Amino acid sequence: MKLTDKIRIGALISGGGTNLQAIIDACRDGRIHGRMVSVGTDNPDAKGLAHARRDNIPTFSVDYRSIIRTVKAEPDEADLPPDFDFSDVQAKQNFFNDRVDPDKIELFLISRAIAEARLLAALDQYPFDLLVLAGYMRNLTPYFIDRVNTDHNRPRIMNIHPALLPAFGGVDGYGDTFRYGCKVAGCTVHFIDYGEDSGPIIGQRAFQILPEDTVDTIRQKGLKLEWELYPACIQLFAQDRIRVVCKDFDLGKGKKLMRRIVMIEDSIDRR
Repeated sequence: MKLTDKIRIGALISGGGTNLQAIIDACRDGRIHGRMVSVGTDNPDAKGLAHARRDNIPTFSVDYRSIIRTVKAEPDEADLPPDFDFSDVQAKQNFFNDRVDPDKIELFLISRAIAEARLLAALDQYPFDLLVLAGYMRNLTPYFIDRVNTDHNRPRIMNIHPALLPAFGGVDGYGDTFRYGCKVAGCTVHFIDYGEDSGPIIGQRAFQILPEDTVDTIRQKGLKLEWELYPACIQLFAQDRIRVVCKDFDLGKGKKLMRRIVMIEDSIDRR
């Protein structure tokens, strides 16, 4: 792909798709040098699909709930993809620790591999340069991630989270932030890795929590920032300004920590 070309963006949603609409709008008005090529969901009833259909963007669904029910009922009959390596995926995943029941881990990884194989097959019909998760409420396993991120140094799955990571990962970032009594809240855009909300951070926005704020007002404030931050981070990708690098941090007393972090290159006009 030439740098002057618009990037092709695929999206996955689970619900209302407000961030999806923000991305579609940003593509339309030029804040993102890209075009949306498909929108998929794990929820056939996701209201956000209407945003895509209004713009004639192809949509598809993979019914996770049905797949999970089937695997639970007949685990020995699970129709696993031929390239699924349970040992490899289990070793890489960072959702569960050693204290979790191995049968639970196996059920999770097998059912997700079946769903993700169908997701990949649907996405293959609409080639993309970047896959954005816009309120997608499913953790992606190493099976899926490795088939999208074929270049380890150039991740291609981006997510937005309603908290200032690494604090308050999980499904209710704004609520957890409020209930903890924090004085600042915010949102984070990051690349997906093998853990939950643990990948390299691309950008963050923050706002003060005032004494009169409620969970609802915090969510409203946060969403407004999300709709600005997510398109801005996608545009950095479109401009080829994002670099993921490994960096060593000296913790003192001979201890070091190595992390993969995002470096943003200076602005370059590539169009």
